[in-house]
Amino acid sequence: MSEDFIKMMWRRTEFLLEVLKRGYNFIFTDTDVMWLRNPFTKLSPNKTEDLQISTDGFSGNPFGEENFINTGFYFVRSNNKTISLFQNWYDLKDNSTGKKEQDVLLELIHGGIIGKLGLRVRFLDTLYFSGFCQESRDPREVTTVHANCCRSIVAKVGDLRAVLYDWKSSGR
Repeated sequence: MSEDFIKMMWRRTEFLLEVLKRGYNFIFTDTDVMWLRNPFTKLSPNKTEDLQISTDGFSGNPFGEENFINTGFYFVRSNNKTISLFQNWYDLKDNSTGKKEQDVLLELIHGGIIGKLGLRVRFLDTLYFSGFCQESRDPREVTTVHANCCRSIVAKVGDLRAVLYDWKSSGR
């Protein structure tokens, strides 16, 4: 990861913190996430869930902190707990030289921040929120595909083109 890329990711985290402080819930999606279906139908409508986040490796437990998050797709509700999470996350920026913001959030989660803040976090099943790190067990169920675990932009574009072609050819 280049230093400029890491700086950009931290600026994004700071911006999203400001969105939460203004009282807005939001879905965040990276530009390399392809939406094949409406993701809202696969997100939990439970208003007590503060954050629903995609994973690179889903353990089978939607509330298990052992899941490996991916910040390429998530839904977050604005409340004091999520604002505190994003503030804690952003505050670690200067002590995390060379680390992507995703890795820092994963460390926070594995360090117990969810329990400390009283957050309710749902880790999204790769059955629906798929990626190239852990593909869906049933391609007919895929809602989003994240071009993660690709070595280059060219690889991402090529792989996403192939997914779109296969999806169109399958008759959905």
